[in-house]
Amino acid sequence: MAQKELFRIIVGLMILASVALTVFVSRWWLLFTVFIGANMLQSAFTGFCPMDMMLRLGGRPETKTPMKSDGRRS
Repeated sequence: MAQKELFRIIVGLMILASVALTVFVSRWWLLFTVFIGANMLQSAFTGFCPMDMMLRLGGRPETKTPMKSDGRRS
């Protein structure tokens, strides 16, 4: 799985978790949702995203490696 797909999965899970925590625990968890949205917005303008940095440091490839004709990854 490439970095972009993993990034979207992580952000989606964080948003769903914050909504569930807001419903079942406290309304203050909405601040977590606001933080996620604000961070995504600023990263669109600045190109700086902490989650991208962590995924790169973890060795996640930017894109998927293409398949060879025999079905193996190159």
